[in-house]
Amino acid sequence: MFNYYKFKDEYLFSYKKDYNYKQIDASAALSNCKVLYYLNELDPIISKKTFSVSDPSILFLEKEGLELLDKNSLDYNIPNEIEQMIDAGKVKCINTLYPNYVESIQLDEKVKKKVNILALGDVGSTLLLGLHLLGSKCIDTIGIYDRSSDKIKRFEYEMNQTMIPFKNNAFPNVKGITKDELFNCDMFVFCASKGVPPINSKIKDVRMIQFNENAKIIKEYALMARKLNFKGIFSVVSDPVDPLCKTVLLESNKNDNGEYDFKGLAPEQIKGYGLGVMNARASYYAKCENKYSHYLNEGRAFGPHGEDLIIADSINNYNDKLSKELTKLAVNANMDVRATGFKPFIAPALSSGAISIIFTLRGEWHYSSNFLGGVYMGAKNRNTTTGLEFERINIPKPLYARLEKTYNMLKTIN
Repeated sequence: MFNYYKFKDEYLFSYKKDYNYKQIDASAALSNCKVLYYLNELDPIISKKTFSVSDPSILFLEKEGLELLDKNSLDYNIPNEIEQMIDAGKVKCINTLYPNYVESIQLDEKVKKKVNILALGDVGSTLLLGLHLLGSKCIDTIGIYDRSSDKIKRFEYEMNQTMIPFKNNAFPNVKGITKDELFNCDMFVFCASKGVPPINSKIKDVRMIQFNENAKIIKEYALMARKLNFKGIFSVVSDPVDPLCKTVLLESNKNDNGEYDFKGLAPEQIKGYGLGVMNARASYYAKCENKYSHYLNEGRAFGPHGEDLIIADSINNYNDKLSKELTKLAVNANMDVRATGFKPFIAPALSSGAISIIFTLRGEWHYSSNFLGGVYMGAKNRNTTTGLEFERINIPKPLYARLEKTYNMLKTIN
């Protein structure tokens, strides 16, 4: 059924027989390996370079799409040893149609990471505060850069003077860096933004208004990441996160002739942080009104940070009417805050940004946008040592129809 190979000290397997690696028998591979790498061929236009194999059905994947979120109940006949390794999270899929796929035959080590933040405006500075206070177990140092050197100095002073008595090293150190040092890290966090509508604006979804201006800014850093062969996570916090993630992917994978060569950032290297606050807003209203209270334990959030958000009141007993009501409340929460005379940046910077980023670095379940069949779309996921893993659930038909509508809409954004 499978063919087994050895590459250096690693063990690979695939349906294909024509990989140019030393072929070995199944018993030699399965008895000696600590992790298995599954080699597959998927269209790189709409498929990731690597991801975690969290279910046997993923071994038979022919393309990426919404089906990755839907739990497959079919029974696949695979060796028990491989099934046990999948259950233990020790199987990583590698897409061999990427030109530099060989470099992915390795695992992500669980060590403290270096995080660099670009731009210390309202969102960036609040996110910095959250990472500094909450990131001691997973962050070693936080580098900060802004066009204003005074802002860099201010936050370097302020953060490093925020500490617990008699535990002087309890929080990550914060260090001002230069623009050239931005990608000397494990995670780059893009918080730069331009064109935020004024408080009295009547625009309902201000995020898409920012797209054109923020896309121009982020392009520079996508090209910089490519040039420096950045291997970490490119995190997008600025609005609108989902289209900006796609912009980063496309721009970083163009050669000097403007042709796509898939030698830039891998799709799974780019994550958008906007959905965490939408889940938090839905949870807020679930606490306020008893009819939505089951969302707190059974609900899920999907999609982009904006008008096309999808809130599911329950994945156990889905109610389409209640779900759409709760979705509307979560979407309009943005305008409710603006009506108070303040820009709504604190909850997004903390719930979508700092908290979700920390959970990413810890390898824990969180909400963020990730590459899914050619688009970036938010869902519950985690980054494991073997790669990105989406939560897979049995999706009711009415909910799947909503997901499909949003998914198709995201495809139209260029």
